[in-house]
Amino acid sequence: MLAKRLDELPHDGTWFFEPKWDGFRALIFRDEDEILIQSRDEKSLNRYFPELIEPILQQLPERCVVDGEVVIASNGALDFDALQLRIHPAASRVKLLAKQTPASFVCFDLLCEGEHDLCHEAFDRRRARLEKLLLSAAPPLHLTPATRDRAVAFDWFRRFEGAGLDGVMVKSLDGSYEPGKRVMFKVKHERDCDCVVAGFRWYKDAEGEAVGSLLLGLFDESGTLQHVGVCASFTKDKRRELLQFLTPYRKNALAHHPWASWADDEAAAGSRMPGGQSRWSQGKDLSWEPLRPELVVEVAYEHMQGRRFRHMAHFRRWRTDKQPDDCTYAQLEVIVPHELEQIFSSGR
Repeated sequence: MLAKRLDELPHDGTWFFEPKWDGFRALIFRDEDEILIQSRDEKSLNRYFPELIEPILQQLPERCVVDGEVVIASNGALDFDALQLRIHPAASRVKLLAKQTPASFVCFDLLCEGEHDLCHEAFDRRRARLEKLLLSAAPPLHLTPATRDRAVAFDWFRRFEGAGLDGVMVKSLDGSYEPGKRVMFKVKHERDCDCVVAGFRWYKDAEGEAVGSLLLGLFDESGTLQHVGVCASFTKDKRRELLQFLTPYRKNALAHHPWASWADDEAAAGSRMPGGQSRWSQGKDLSWEPLRPELVVEVAYEHMQGRRFRHMAHFRRWRTDKQPDDCTYAQLEVIVPHELEQIFSSGR
């Protein structure tokens, strides 16, 4: 079951609010000794998170289906980078990381228990059964917090972002579980940031005709322009207009470009995109076209993951009143981490 976005927490109606976890969404299927941790694209995650199998066997009913999120927490915050590293082809590497950075599973819905299909049950009844089922849950299994109090949910939204939580989920008390439908809601953090536009990628199957995404940069404390992410929320017509707009900035772009070394390094490595191909690229063409770093764009972003935007940023407007040198990390709002233990009740 999926979610669509709201700008703010609803004031009216009867809702359950939950923290929005930043991990890998997954379903756990258990049929006696058979376990399947299934990703959103219906692939098995079992081999990547072997440390979860035994706790599932020990703590979940012999026949059940549970919806939740695979997460990794370190230093009091969720660590999505560490989670991504777990999707590795080498079993020895996965085994090592399972010991160094063990994962947890946060449960937030119960779809089946024993012979009972609960998808048509109201969410408040599914939640009550899930609470009873996980009354004595021990790490690495957790029951997500939930509240009907909007003030509590807003407090979570405000305070717990520093712990890596992605926002707040909003669920109808009497809603059934509808796979593939966007019947839940999510309220996520969004902020503004001025970035240097230092390059672009071509739109798929439209090289030389339309812009796919803009490559964004921010200056760090040493004055080095760091690649922080992309924005790509453009209509088809806008992509063609962008190419015309950007064309003057392509002339002699690599002459003094702060990322000029990427072109040389990547040419030697057979890849032309910063960072090159990875297992996350899924064969996508990551080649890029340099631009003289003279343009400033205002984008909306949700939050930072290390020194980069966690998700794709969204174009807002060109800032012709801003100089590229003004686009520094110093403009970003810093969220103080809050220990995850503050979210879970004792023993959870």
